Amino acid sequence: MPIYWAFLSFMLLKPGTENVDYWFIFDGIDKMIHVSTFILLGFCFMAAFPKIRFSYFIQVMLIYALLTEILQEEMQLGRSLDVFDLFADTAGILIGYFLFQKTKSLPF
Repeated sequence: MPIYWAFLSFMLLKPGTENVDYWFIFDGIDKMIHVSTFILLGFCFMAAFPKIRFSYFIQVMLIYALLTEILQEEMQLGRSLDVFDLFADTAGILIGYFLFQKTKSLPF
């Protein structure tokens, strides 16, 4: 999990680039990327700390999401704070948490 967290931090804070039109780019793809990366982060966090209370989990994850958005704005590297990215991050965090809870209850 620490490796994924470090990789995610790097990707969220690296300098922005010019948008290039690829065949797979569509409106809203950035929100889908935010949701999917935070699903994985939330799931991995719960796998690493399965006994953590939900209130602590959501606090840590939301602080991280908010901090990355604020740093994107403050670092002035072509990225900016976007409240909709924060909503997408929150949705991903919650989905990752509930996916972990579902898989934990599967009979393996």
